[in-house]
Amino acid sequence: MTEAYIFDTVRTPRGKGKKDGSLHQATPVWLLRTLLQALQQRNQLDTSLVDDVVLGCVTPVGEQGADIARTAVLDAGWAESVAGVTLSRFCASGLEAVNMATAKIAAGMEDMVVAGGVESMSRWPMGSDGGAWVMDPRVNTALHFVPQGISADLIATLEGFSRQDLDAFAAESHRRAAVAQAEGRFDKSIVPVKDLNGQIMLALDETIRKGTSVESLAKLMPSFEMMGTMGFDSTALDKYTTLERLHHVHHAGNSSGIVDGAALVLLGSKEAGIKAGLKPRARVRMASVIGSEPTIMLTGPTPACRKALNKLGMTAGDIDLWEINEAFATVPMKTARDLGVPLDRVNVNGGSIAMGHPLGATGALILGTALDELERTGKSTALATLCIGAGMGIATIIERV
Repeated sequence: MTEAYIFDTVRTPRGKGKKDGSLHQATPVWLLRTLLQALQQRNQLDTSLVDDVVLGCVTPVGEQGADIARTAVLDAGWAESVAGVTLSRFCASGLEAVNMATAKIAAGMEDMVVAGGVESMSRWPMGSDGGAWVMDPRVNTALHFVPQGISADLIATLEGFSRQDLDAFAAESHRRAAVAQAEGRFDKSIVPVKDLNGQIMLALDETIRKGTSVESLAKLMPSFEMMGTMGFDSTALDKYTTLERLHHVHHAGNSSGIVDGAALVLLGSKEAGIKAGLKPRARVRMASVIGSEPTIMLTGPTPACRKALNKLGMTAGDIDLWEINEAFATVPMKTARDLGVPLDRVNVNGGSIAMGHPLGATGALILGTALDELERTGKSTALATLCIGAGMGIATIIERV
């Protein structure tokens, strides 16, 4: 098999995913155009050497529909020979795009591929694409469907995580992100988004709240208690009969933020890199996906990580840095506990609680963050993992070169 190397990573800042967010006026294809052109310029890349662009998008409708990957390639002025494909594996779509690109290169089918994702959540809210899992009564009844917030509260109840535990994790996410932003740790990959006139719309992640504390978070009301009383608590308790009730401990402050953003990763074989005049920064060692129980839904990262580690004969202790997506505070807390990973090695520059979770882009984004941090600290290995809707997990292991 051919080894797949990472040559570069770029991302937009993450803008608040509301109409008053700084990126609301930027269309999804504009975000991708910005990154594709930046990737070309900073690497002096002959784009005709790129075989395919693989992009994740969780809500591929409207402006994000009709295979936005191919549209973005053409809009960015890349060579017409570059193909494009858009995929969805829910919140893991951006990392799945990287893994698909890696597999294409490893198989010898392609030589150089750009992978990543996009999500403009201020313009196309979650759920805009519908789907039987949510909308078909027969299906969601049979599968014991509950919203993800109920799943997060179910996990917290089973694991014994208190509201204060979760709020402390969330406050630390903001503190770490604020330090990382102030020290310029994100500067290597971040590309400011400009408007048609060349004026900067956003240059830094917009939702980091310096000074966030357990005390300030304690003022927020639980987000999913009302959903629970509508019948979703009963659905969860029908599956998890050892519990008498759910403790509703997640809220807007200890859950991932809704944001707009995009991210790209440039991958290829060693030979393709030499041909393009590129120096490899890391290699992708292994990638894994699994299915997990769909009501609790968010427990997939642990078995996905174990699968990837086992295939390499590694243990969790062999990984220097962990990026565990902060969909809800309970997810990285449980995953780290399950794997015996100390939290000082997890999301060392903050995560989606502080900076937001642009669904289709996040997987590629956190992989790039991990690579930048490996280089900054001189460490060797990193693992990126995300929980996934409908009960799945994904994990990707990279090694700095």
